[in-house]
Amino acid sequence: MATTAAHSTSTRATKSDAAKVKAKSGAAKDLADLFEDGLKDIYWAEKELLKALPKMQKNASTADLQQAIEKHITETKTHVKRLEECFKAIGKKALAEKCEAMEGLIEEGNSIIEETEKGYVRDAGIIAAAQKVEHYEIATYGTLAAFAKVLKDKISLNLLLQTLEEEKNCDETLSTIADTNLNTKAK
Repeated sequence: MATTAAHSTSTRATKSDAAKVKAKSGAAKDLADLFEDGLKDIYWAEKELLKALPKMQKNASTADLQQAIEKHITETKTHVKRLEECFKAIGKKALAEKCEAMEGLIEEGNSIIEETEKGYVRDAGIIAAAQKVEHYEIATYGTLAAFAKVLKDKISLNLLLQTLEEEKNCDETLSTIADTNLNTKAK
């Protein structure tokens, strides 16, 4: 019995050690580093969205959805500028680092467009894909705003909160478009 208990403890220690991850060289060492990394990530994401959104707009068939995407393209350009101001506020050069999450969300949106016929079904799919993007952005901007608050970076905090509000509004607009019979027509 003692041997089994010792073996069980040894196995748990090995599993626990296996779950530990050694940080890469250049890994964030404090909240300021993590904040900068987050800015780089969402900066890349917003720039990639500027490439992806026109395709979504061209493939949308309802005027409301096309207009909502057009508005968000304009807002996204502003989001990029605000992020550049955040980098300036922390005394860093605006750099983009590939955002794996956004890359996946954009790929999913492209797949939805390719796998649906133009019309209400595709529009419903575009809205679903766009809302996933919005929810990712809402989570990211909310987190970065919380970091900026702790870091006492009032400039970045204000800029990030403005963008957060616009992302939330876009999500609400997409929900409203889906709820105004679009999803029912896609049925």
